[in-house]
Amino acid sequence: MKLSTKLLATGAAALCAMTAAAPASAQVEGRIATADISRAIIGTTALQTAYNQIGTTYQAQIEQRQTKQQELTALLQPFDTNGNGQLDETELPAVQAAASFPQIQTLEQEVGALTNQVNAARVYAVEQIFAQYPAAMSEVTTAQQIGVVLQPEALQFAAEGADITALITASLNTKVPSVAIVPPADWRPSRNAAQIFQDIQQTLLQAQLLQQQQAAAAGAQPAAPAPSGR
Repeated sequence: MKLSTKLLATGAAALCAMTAAAPASAQVEGRIATADISRAIIGTTALQTAYNQIGTTYQAQIEQRQTKQQELTALLQPFDTNGNGQLDETELPAVQAAASFPQIQTLEQEVGALTNQVNAARVYAVEQIFAQYPAAMSEVTTAQQIGVVLQPEALQFAAEGADITALITASLNTKVPSVAIVPPADWRPSRNAAQIFQDIQQTLLQAQLLQQQQAAAAGAQPAAPAPSGR
């Protein structure tokens, strides 16, 4: 979900904490910079600590989810007739007609519930940091005399130093040194926080896939010959 990527580009007050927008014909004063909300939050000590704590606090749910997901995968595998690891529309009728279909439905619900428990804690952590993003943005843009902030992909070219993501992360570290990871019973995530969380998860997944590709490429390279002694 691309939640906030367009909010900064359009100057949305919710993210940029700006005052009333200037007329479109007015000349923009100050530098133009870029910032990535997801990367700014991912880089904070508070989020990294929170994710580690969630892995410990919710370890039972994470392990249960893995076990149930493996059971679900084993039940669904025979119906994956084309072997692509997914069930398409032509394969679903066989699943629905199978004697194991009630068990499959139950497992899907259990996996979903366990996933939601863990992700709720993560969204809660993200939301607390995101709440301070406008203040951090304001602090950095004022100090750097920046008039416009865009998402990196909104620009075709940016000079070195245009990206202020790291500066916003540093500001967030001072404003939100830590966050809670257990949501209150009546807590409901804001839509913006939920969408930011989806962006963060996608960014982390892409980084993980890149690391795996780099590791695979490194492993495929022939080893250098060992030096021979005399």
